[in-house]
Amino acid sequence: MEHLTEIFILLMLAIVFLQSGIDKVTDWKGNLGWLKGHFEKSPFNGIVPILLLVLTILELSSGITAIVGGCMLYFSDDNCWAMIAAVLSAGTFLSLFLGQRLAKDYPGAQGIVVYFIPTVFLLYLLTN
Repeated sequence: MEHLTEIFILLMLAIVFLQSGIDKVTDWKGNLGWLKGHFEKSPFNGIVPILLLVLTILELSSGITAIVGGCMLYFSDDNCWAMIAAVLSAGTFLSLFLGQRLAKDYPGAQGIVVYFIPTVFLLYLLTN
């Protein structure tokens, strides 16, 4: 089967981002409260609600495009949507990474790198 590695990475991205995005939608107040405390001493202090909305949109978009990308690879050997998903996912992870670094949550930032590495590998596979 062709593109098996790419499809599995896309499935991982779909799970990560859809779970996180749906959690933000279903528990908006809880996430907002936690994030306000988390970013209290960061440059993001006054704009946490806007950033939460942007992050929710990025995560849901990343997850949805990952599903579409995996299906397109499997059924038609077309990697356009997979590439969109990979680029969008990489951007979303970098946004999360920046937030963790600015909040001085270095272990949290470190954890994001674990997800970023297969995303970069996916970009590599899709461009070669």
